[in-house]
Amino acid sequence: MSDPDDPIESLRRAAERRREKREQVADIGLETLRTVADAYRDVESLLDRYEERITDRDDLQGYIEFREQLTEVLEALDADIRHSEAFVDANDALTTGVTSTLSTSDVDRARAALEPVRNDAALLDAWQSARDDYRSARHEAKRHEAELRDRVEALERVRELGAADLDAPTQDIREPIESYNDAVTDAFSQFLSDASAREVLEFLETATAYPLVELPAPPTPLRDYLHAASVGTEPLSVLVEYAEYSRSKLDHYVADPQSFQSAVGPNTRLLATLSADPLTVEWPPKPASELRWRMRELVAVVGRFADEETVARARTVRDLTERDDYDRLRDAAVAKEALTDEQRARLQRGAVEEELETKRAAAEDVAACLDEHPPLDE
Repeated sequence: MSDPDDPIESLRRAAERRREKREQVADIGLETLRTVADAYRDVESLLDRYEERITDRDDLQGYIEFREQLTEVLEALDADIRHSEAFVDANDALTTGVTSTLSTSDVDRARAALEPVRNDAALLDAWQSARDDYRSARHEAKRHEAELRDRVEALERVRELGAADLDAPTQDIREPIESYNDAVTDAFSQFLSDASAREVLEFLETATAYPLVELPAPPTPLRDYLHAASVGTEPLSVLVEYAEYSRSKLDHYVADPQSFQSAVGPNTRLLATLSADPLTVEWPPKPASELRWRMRELVAVVGRFADEETVARARTVRDLTERDDYDRLRDAAVAKEALTDEQRARLQRGAVEEELETKRAAAEDVAACLDEHPPLDE
């Protein structure tokens, strides 16, 4: 029994319905159907708008307006239009004799006479609906295929992580990294506390030559102001505090409050949130080639504010990338951080591999179905 929610089955059903309607339309001719459908809708629209008036004995003007518009519609039709007799019969039913009043039965007879053209219009609508349904079903199948591909990729990543040596001594690289991170964080905090704002911005300017460090670049107006103003000799914390002062209070601490607010005000957040984060090494660490180049830059940058012991710890982290077992230890670290207990359990009992095969096969089935049912030409 087929699953009505199965994207493949839905696409196949939509394709079959589209094929069926396309053949029915082709037997008649698309342009022929469109001409008939347009004429039918024009007549039906008049009936819908005027039925109440043309069956009202006291509304002669309504009947006259209706007849004029109906005549205009019918005279515009080609003499050999499909089901021409249906339009003639409908017109006869809507033409009064000695009176100027139609009955509801006259209108019903006219609508009954239009049944053949109504069926043609319905066929055209059904064909257009089948095309829309086909597009929607194909879109849903493509979305489902993308979901399956994403799941396959995720499962392949889990399997790849599961291949790591989870018993590897990752502390051999973790401890030197944590030791460096602690040291550089303390050193940078001390630097921000002791150095003048001018010196800090000069340091940030120098650090822009080391893109792998990713410290924020100092805004030029702020750097120029602190280079010239005497308040530039104060620590950053003082500038951040001053930035909260009113203009009148600030006047007691800086020579030109307006210049201070213009230069420092917009950059208060940058100064207040400056931290050692860009100088630290993430865990798990990057692959050897990436970490090696970054540590070379960090050694140079950290040496501008930290003591030799901190710089030595940076060199130690850099040297980790030269270890023969670095990749194995890093892979183990990544796996330990990324794999959940449930994923490990599923790996051990083979459930990941089983699901991977199932999802991959399902994705291929959907892809094949999509190839079998291409997009519509507009």
